[in-house]
Amino acid sequence: MPVKARIFTVFILVAAVLAAVWFGYVRRSADDNPVHHMLVAYEANGFGSDGADGGAQSLTDEQDVAILDYSYEKLQESYYKPVDSSILVHGELSGLTAYLKAQHVAGALGAGADPSEEGANSLLRSAFATYGAKYGDDNLTFAAVSGMLNSLGDPYTVFLDPRDNRSLTELIDGGNFGGIGIYIGQDDKSKQTVIIEPITGTPADRAGLKAGDIIVSVDGHSTKGLQLDPVMNLIRGKAGTTAHLLVQRQGQTTHTYAVTREEIHVPSVAYRMLDHDVGYIQLFDFGDTSAEEVNTALAKLSGQGAKAFVLDLRNNGGGLLNAAVDISSKFIADGPIVSIIDRSGRIETRDANGDAISPKPLVVLVNQFSASASEITAGAIQDTKVGALIGVKTFGKGVVQTIYPLPGLSAIKITTARYVTPAGRDINKKGIVPNIVVPMDPRLVGIPTRDVQLRAALEDIKKQLALAH
Repeated sequence: MPVKARIFTVFILVAAVLAAVWFGYVRRSADDNPVHHMLVAYEANGFGSDGADGGAQSLTDEQDVAILDYSYEKLQESYYKPVDSSILVHGELSGLTAYLKAQHVAGALGAGADPSEEGANSLLRSAFATYGAKYGDDNLTFAAVSGMLNSLGDPYTVFLDPRDNRSLTELIDGGNFGGIGIYIGQDDKSKQTVIIEPITGTPADRAGLKAGDIIVSVDGHSTKGLQLDPVMNLIRGKAGTTAHLLVQRQGQTTHTYAVTREEIHVPSVAYRMLDHDVGYIQLFDFGDTSAEEVNTALAKLSGQGAKAFVLDLRNNGGGLLNAAVDISSKFIADGPIVSIIDRSGRIETRDANGDAISPKPLVVLVNQFSASASEITAGAIQDTKVGALIGVKTFGKGVVQTIYPLPGLSAIKITTARYVTPAGRDINKKGIVPNIVVPMDPRLVGIPTRDVQLRAALEDIKKQLALAH
């Protein structure tokens, strides 16, 4: 099968007590606590995907077995550590058993399956023969592959069902979606769905929804006890349709907002001038258009007289590897940005593009939820000394995953490499310590009177500007 060479890196953010989510987009919460970050190198390969209309299609038994074979082989070939085949087959059995148990089936499958690819196939075919007619071969395959990947104990090596894969693709491609345009999160204690912020100019903004509003129900469906994914699916929908949100605002009675969905484009960059001569750029993620958006921001802020810049990467879980390199290259004139090291020890170094702006004082804001691609950019800027980092230690996500699309619109995500900064620092599970440490609750990011990290950045820049005169 031909391989289509398209590799980049993406990261999905989850914030702390309030997990920042782009409605209908994909900043989703995760199962682990308090955060779950995914640095992903996406490789579109020859296995391909069916269903150009975006809907998952039923597969034949042979396609299902081929998916299992392909997953087994990719783990053996590409996982960044050696893999014991017996662990994979045992994981497959665990995945099938867990799925059947969830269906209230107490049946047993071949616990003594041969620890080989043939044994894995035999186990799956046995499950088809016994349970396929009632529960579906596709569901059994998904359970088998999930168990196989989960057996490695790597939270970043997972199976993506069609819905998860579609959501991730939307994040990677930066495509539009039908929605109302709000950032949401979930309160860690009450589990209520909270509006973090409406996106300026969107239906949610025009309808009067505000940060801090609690979404009680959507179209009559209560959000109580729901994770963010199901709430997201309730709110998103075809442009032109109406979402009815029952909202509780502090100190007020509940009120229903009828909001007409539109095609929403979520910008990845916000920018403005601070203190007349400092350009502030907030980067929400490293998407397909982020480098171009940063470039536009730099040009416009420079045109408004910016003599220095603040690049805000707080609560930014990352994004595309290419975007991280391109954005770093706007501040780093030459030399390496990041080095990727695969299973065999082969090193691929990505250098600056050679299109940096003229040197100006630069501060990069980071916190415990700055991860992956954010850490690539922050690490490169710190190592090359073109700017100072202010905030708290970053998350520490220094391994890379590759996403392999499968038939039926599903995919597998496998850890295939790690990365190091220009100075050779491996930041995985360590993070990056800022040049100036300023502790702050991450929920206070952007609140003018309480954002002490931004205040520290402006103070540092003023000192740099004063020294330059």
